[in-house]
Amino acid sequence: MKLFDSELKVMEVLWELGEKPAKDIVDVLSARIGWNKNTTYTVIKKCIEKGAIEREEPGFLCRPLVTKDEVAQSETEQLIDKMFGGSSELFFSSFLRNQGISEEDADRLYKMIQAAK
Repeated sequence: MKLFDSELKVMEVLWELGEKPAKDIVDVLSARIGWNKNTTYTVIKKCIEKGAIEREEPGFLCRPLVTKDEVAQSETEQLIDKMFGGSSELFFSSFLRNQGISEEDADRLYKMIQAAK
């Protein structure tokens, strides 16, 4: 599932706070980033259309249908496919070449790689 930045802002509220009425999401995003009511409702409706949020009545209660991990995995796969031809090796190589890594992080990654085998 591809979510745009604006949709991710709505999802972050739901992942952080759990299911909430749309009016509560409006209040949070108004305080955090200055969105108005119409903007927030429009983005919520887009998330509903994509199947990321379920709307329940009464009160326009919004419930996330996807987890943050599911969206992160999808976004990562799309990035690797788009920019690295689907190669995880090229992705990691580019990341390490451009970001560098501490010895402590390298040890943790090594352990993760061993566990994943």
